[in-house]
Amino acid sequence: MTFLHAVGVVGAGRVGAVLAARLRDAGHQIVAASGRSAASRTRIDTLLPGVPLLMPADVAARANVLLLAVPDDTLPALVAELALDGHLRPGQVVVHTSGRHGLGVLAAAAHVGARPVALHPAMTFTGTDVDLSRLDGAVFGLTADAAEREIAECLVADLGGRPMWIRDEDRTSYHAALAHGSNHLVTIVSQAMQILRRTGAEDPAAVLRPLLTAALENALLYEDAALTGPVVRGDVETVRAHVAALHEQPAPILDAYVAMARATSTHAVADGRLDAARAVAIRKVLRESEWDVLATLVSEDSRTGA
Repeated sequence: MTFLHAVGVVGAGRVGAVLAARLRDAGHQIVAASGRSAASRTRIDTLLPGVPLLMPADVAARANVLLLAVPDDTLPALVAELALDGHLRPGQVVVHTSGRHGLGVLAAAAHVGARPVALHPAMTFTGTDVDLSRLDGAVFGLTADAAEREIAECLVADLGGRPMWIRDEDRTSYHAALAHGSNHLVTIVSQAMQILRRTGAEDPAAVLRPLLTAALENALLYEDAALTGPVVRGDVETVRAHVAALHEQPAPILDAYVAMARATSTHAVADGRLDAARAVAIRKVLRESEWDVLATLVSEDSRTGA
């Protein structure tokens, strides 16, 4: 049986506004939303038309399901303030969307009798209606006590997602995996596009899209067995040439290349496709590149008197 709720959202950012819109599409009443920035107010107007913009305390007062979609570092103070000032109540379901935090951050809410749930969508958001269909089949990392498991799973179903239960003590590791896989992927792809653009590529995305799409699919299917390239082959001189060429690029690009090449060599050795001698030679090249960068920085500092 589906129960429809009066839902309030505190933090109408990219995540909160989209989740609230999807819950409204499922039949829930979005009774109020809060957002400080102009962008948040625009999202409320476009994704949640007609929903009143209120202060967090007033949103909490109207909702029997309170969705807290605020930054990780802001969440503890917000929960404490709402609980200590009497804005949360017994039986109210308080849901946060943080990947890192579990139930501990909602301890103040639980202390006044509210029902805590940690619900994190394993998805990246633009904060527009494009995100609504992307939630179909998305995994939501859930943590809740036994009494809240049913409502947590119902909310995920109404969002179009699939539940994955995570132990409270594992949430930080879970979130680190997602951040490492997605956020750092964006950094690496952006850097690759920047390098290609400097070589004269008019459409770096068109160059990379077939390669990256295949690489991602292979990695998801085969993990380390999908590794290819000069590090796995043990092409020491190619790696040396890459490092030399990347000295002409902004420093963060070389830093990322060296870090990922080192990690790739470890995986390739463990996989049995790179012998230890070549791995040592590659790591020597990478280590020398770091010393070269450090020497350059020291030289620049001495010239500027820093």
